[in-house]
Amino acid sequence: MKVGFIGLGKMGVEMAKRLIDGGHEVMVYNRTASKLEPLVAAGAKAAGSVAEAAKFGGVVLTMLGDDKALEAVGAELLEALPAGGVHAAMGTHSLASVQKFTEAHKAKGQSLVSAPVLGRPDAVAAGKAAIVAAGAPEAMARCMPLFENLARRTFDAGGDPAGAATVKVANNFLLGCAIEAMGEAFSLVEKVGVDPKVFLEVVTDGLFASPAYNVYGGIIANKAYDKVGFEVKQALKDLGLAMAAGEAAHVPLPSGNVWRDRLLGAQANGDGDKDWSVMAREQARASGLV
Repeated sequence: MKVGFIGLGKMGVEMAKRLIDGGHEVMVYNRTASKLEPLVAAGAKAAGSVAEAAKFGGVVLTMLGDDKALEAVGAELLEALPAGGVHAAMGTHSLASVQKFTEAHKAKGQSLVSAPVLGRPDAVAAGKAAIVAAGAPEAMARCMPLFENLARRTFDAGGDPAGAATVKVANNFLLGCAIEAMGEAFSLVEKVGVDPKVFLEVVTDGLFASPAYNVYGGIIANKAYDKVGFEVKQALKDLGLAMAAGEAAHVPLPSGNVWRDRLLGAQANGDGDKDWSVMAREQARASGLV
């Protein structure tokens, strides 16, 4: 099917590639035009504007880094997307922003589907990522052939796009807290002289055998923080979204304070461009290991 795709960061590039490889006609747009070149070489069409991408097929996917980017692109989409068109917002955005654009698209006779992606860029490339999607049934149905190419599974979070946004924020909150706990545990075993790679085997062979513990436990054990899938600054953005959601719903999230302090410490120590799992290095510092 014909689809516009806007936002070619690390995740967006891999997503666009999968759609092209899946046989879809993809028109791509990014503010940095040079990012279009490899995708055009792979078979995509280049859009000269947000409006051109929006009008290409009546369905447009956005993979944008934050609410500010969504605000800018979304304003143009509202004017350019045809009546009956669908905007699938696949980045991690605040509930307030998703709710705002849900109503704005509805007023224009369009639909918003919130469909954030669960997984790092390498998982997207391998077809192992997942999607949490929510929106009107007709709009969701139009997006499903695309989601099926992008992910191993799509979780249906209901008819309200804010539901999918909340699930993604909660998922990242839980993962961030899990990485913090891993950092504490790895520091403990390393402090008494145990090889952290042995502890990694213990963790991933037993109760905590999962992709999250395998991936992030491996990064921590090998101190491979330069293998960036999700930067500290992005994690701080998502933490802010989670804490705002908790405040709006009157749900205390005390673990978020520890997570925040580790991320801020990483920034203060010059690790803001590292993978967010570098917060384990902050625990190591506090333990006298660095």
